[in-house]
Parts: sequence; structure tokens; C-alpha cells
Amino acid sequence: MNAADLVNAGFEAGGGLFILNHCRVLYKDKELKGVSIVSTIFFSMWGAWNLYYYPSLDQWISFYGGLVITFANMLWVGMMIHYYKKNKTKITL
Repeated sequence: MNAADLVNAGFEAGGGLFILNHCRVLYKDKELKGVSIVSTIFFSMWGAWNLYYYPSLDQWISFYGGLVITFANMLWVGMMIHYYKKNKTKITL
């Protein structure tokens, strides 16, 4: 572990917590407004890539932080799809 790995992991995990806040708000509001599902899918895929990439760099703390943000993004995408189907609202591209 080095300082860069630790700082990056903090950003990854912190970002995941903020995305979980998006999930909380979506659960509360039960409708989609002003968020692009395509952007969220892109960042989910980037997170999945990082789960391969960080171990290849021996950055295991970042890997664990990456698990948090990737899980949160995938949850958010799933919730977007759920509320789209439930409310038949337009998904913003």
C-alpha cells in the first residue's frame, strides 16, 4: 500500500457513498428526472474495468474502494430501470 493508493481508494469509496445517496433520493422520489442512464452505465463499466485494473497495479486498497463505487453505480442503474418501467417515464440519454 502506498499513499496514492490510499487517497485513490478514499475517492472511490467516497464516490460510492455519494452515489448511494443518489439511490436514496431516487427511492424516496420514485421517479427519474435530470439524470442520464447512459452516463451512469458508462461509469459503471469504468468501475468494472477498475476492478481488473487496480489489482494489475497491485493497488488493493483502491480495488476495495472500487468495489463500493461499482456496486453503487450498478444499483443506481438497476433502480433507474425499475422506476422507468414502473412509471413509464422517459429515460434521459
